[in-house]
Amino acid sequence: MSKFFYIGASVAFQEKRAWIMGVVAVAGYAVYLALVLGRAGDGMPLVRVPYVAPLLWTVGGAIAASILLSVAVAAASPGEADAKDQRDKEIGRVGELAGQSFLVIGAVAALILSMAGADRFWISNAIYLGFVLSAVLGSVVKLAAYRWGFQSW
Repeated sequence: MSKFFYIGASVAFQEKRAWIMGVVAVAGYAVYLALVLGRAGDGMPLVRVPYVAPLLWTVGGAIAASILLSVAVAAASPGEADAKDQRDKEIGRVGELAGQSFLVIGAVAALILSMAGADRFWISNAIYLGFVLSAVLGSVVKLAAYRWGFQSW
């Protein structure tokens, strides 16, 4: 068996899930930024903007949207939803490992900000951005593997 894999019909559902995760992560973060920056538009410093509720609502909304969209895609093609071969598992693993790098970067940034005495606003936003970038990078890696092939090590 070749170590170089290409996208096939049986992996379409997993590719759709990667699209959903990436798009929902970007859209959720864009909504969050619009809400927070919109509230700071009248000259209020960012650290004084009420950000907790928008952060919680956009994270919750992104999780709900991701679940609902995945269920809708699975309902539209139920035969594909259960199909997951070894290639899908490897692509998923590599994508998640790549995405985890931004989780670590976000956590280290939050730790540094905390030790420097930064406001909770900046610490929370560093962590949130780390989660968003993790989802986006993981999705991009998965999509690249599905679209252009995957080299199994």
